[in-house]
Amino acid sequence: MKKIKDLFIKYKEIITYIIFGVLTTIVSWGTYTVLVHLFKGAIPKEDVRVAVANVLSWIAGVAFAYVTNKLWVFESKSWKPSLVIKEVISFVASRGITGVIEIVCVPLLAKTGFDNLFYHLVEKLGLTANILFTDGIYSKISLSVIVVILNYVFSKLFVFKNKKSKEETEAPENNEE
Repeated sequence: MKKIKDLFIKYKEIITYIIFGVLTTIVSWGTYTVLVHLFKGAIPKEDVRVAVANVLSWIAGVAFAYVTNKLWVFESKSWKPSLVIKEVISFVASRGITGVIEIVCVPLLAKTGFDNLFYHLVEKLGLTANILFTDGIYSKISLSVIVVILNYVFSKLFVFKNKKSKEETEAPENNEE
């Protein structure tokens, strides 16, 4: 049991990133699936429906991810306005880069028939879950793997990079005042 605890402590950041990444993915995919089905009557053109649902699900995922990454993954506990503004701007900018990749590539892959490869496989396996037959879902899943890796790298290197050194240097100043 101690070994497991030691491993968790050693890899806490990566483990919590994966946990909250899964939850962020659920928020994004859930929002995407609901919106694709909700827009089916309102937006008859599939590629437009997929694109609109994808953008809105990306926004929901980024908002959820910022809060969870700030508080639990990278443990940036400071709510100093200048730090929060810097974090939000760099977080949204880095997610914007990966968001553009996802927003452009999901409809593009879906339009090229990428998903058809998976629809046939899913049918042969006898799976019938409605989400598995949602327009563009396999394109979204494939791109999500790439996006998750890039998001971690960007968050680690650019957004929450100096968390400990900033907090340590700010602490003495706060005590002196």
